[in-house]
Amino acid sequence: MDYRAVRIKSLLIMLAALLPLPVFSQSDSAAVAPSRPCERPEFRQFDFWIGQWDLSWPQGGEGTNNITMELDSCVIMEHFDSAPSGTFRGYSISTYNTVTYQWQQTWVDNNGGYLDFVGGPVGDSMILSREAVDQDGNAFLQRMVWFNITPDSLDWNWQRSTQAGDPWQTLWRIRYVRRK
Repeated sequence: MDYRAVRIKSLLIMLAALLPLPVFSQSDSAAVAPSRPCERPEFRQFDFWIGQWDLSWPQGGEGTNNITMELDSCVIMEHFDSAPSGTFRGYSISTYNTVTYQWQQTWVDNNGGYLDFVGGPVGDSMILSREAVDQDGNAFLQRMVWFNITPDSLDWNWQRSTQAGDPWQTLWRIRYVRRK
């Protein structure tokens, strides 16, 4: 066995493994440190929703929603609970997509639901929508609208349209009041 060839081969493998790693001196690190990507103003468009909320809706329901900012202020995380019964619970994750220039939200719940939305601010409201298909294969639209937004309250509508957004039918309206 040629030990010299084995040593040279091992040395070449180690060098190849090190080549892709950038080498910076301590003074260089500040110059090349990436900026915080979620400091852009677009990432603050959903901040009105952050907080602990008590919820109520006209059908006699009530619940809670805890909305937090996560992952270096890049993600809005929702924890919904139809308290006190707790029969309907869900989570959503929202973030601003810097490629599409839209907000994206993914919702999952304890009924096996999965929904994905896109959208953003429209006037004084936040609107996220999605295309959907019912069990019979019929296409329709769904959207969520946050409106009447103040520091301590807001309204949220769950809407549906079978005619490309005209008209929208409100299926569920929730009143949000910030927990004190």
